[in-house]
Amino acid sequence: MKIAFDAKRFFHNTSGLGNYSRDLVRILATYFPENDYILLNKNKSERAKDILDLPNVHFVETSRGNFSRQLKMGKDAQHQNADIFHGLSGELPLKWGSKPIKKIVTIHDLIFIRYPKYYSFFDRKIHFWKFKKAADSADKIIAISEQTKQDIITFLKVPESKIQVIYQGCHKAFKEQQSEDFVQQTKEKFNLPERFVLNVGTIEERKNLLNIVKALKDTNIPLVVVGKKTKYFKKVETFIRQNKINVHFLEGVSMHELAVIYKLADIFIYPSFFEGFGIPVIEALFSKTVVITSNTSCLPEAGGPDSVYIDPKNHLDIQAKIKFLWQNESERKRRAEKGFEYVQKFNDELIATELMNLYKNILR
Repeated sequence: MKIAFDAKRFFHNTSGLGNYSRDLVRILATYFPENDYILLNKNKSERAKDILDLPNVHFVETSRGNFSRQLKMGKDAQHQNADIFHGLSGELPLKWGSKPIKKIVTIHDLIFIRYPKYYSFFDRKIHFWKFKKAADSADKIIAISEQTKQDIITFLKVPESKIQVIYQGCHKAFKEQQSEDFVQQTKEKFNLPERFVLNVGTIEERKNLLNIVKALKDTNIPLVVVGKKTKYFKKVETFIRQNKINVHFLEGVSMHELAVIYKLADIFIYPSFFEGFGIPVIEALFSKTVVITSNTSCLPEAGGPDSVYIDPKNHLDIQAKIKFLWQNESERKRRAEKGFEYVQKFNDELIATELMNLYKNILR
């Protein structure tokens, strides 16, 4: 079988969509080496070089020109004799040739509809048009959570039978045991506190860092934050300065260093208002670190029954749950162990098998 992917995010996105794309190709190529996996894009990057080194993964440079991703990539996949084209980030090409090819699209979330205030009018219109077009022309849609599946049915008016939920996993670094030397090096490099609460994710309004910071006021509990700053950061920074809260912002953290930081954290906190899935929750559970997250959207799907849930709008609720776990080592350990058992359902082999079964079924 030959599967072609829209690899724009694979090569050029450092966070969510990029991680999803790279992990998906890696696990398919590892567990189903008998197939060919074609990465279509105008250019490649140094990112994920290890995946490109696999013998069954091939980069193919797509046609040049304006809007070539929309107008030419589909035909490029057909020229490669691909059986399936998989759009990894909610989009599919608009133009196709006459050769038979099955089309699959992964839709991660419809946050631009649920939370329009985070997007410009123009972006909302473009996103909706692209997602609706892809959903209509796809033979099958992959939703990354039950929450996203329901949103696709509700907002894009797609029949349920066309959608399959296949969860996503996370980078293999979070499942590996790093050496003591590397752990020590990471501690020293980032000057990490002896004990701390960790938050990972883009520093934007939807991820709700301000309410974590408000919750930590007058507690002396250190917070470590790993994530790209947006203009929302200024609001958070002002509150930190005015209230003298102990917060460490880290930059330039590699995936392997991040895996160590997760393991060293006492608590991982993720009070996002809305997510399509919430990979950082999975990363924390694989790291055997207890999770506090929101009781909204898909986050209980990711966190499982033994994570601790909060109302993301209520910083006092967040504070109470942080204090409870901070002061109870046995409860942290118990929940972390249970969370580690639960997160095995997001293991690579399981997800790769579900994807491959979908590919095979669509070609039948």
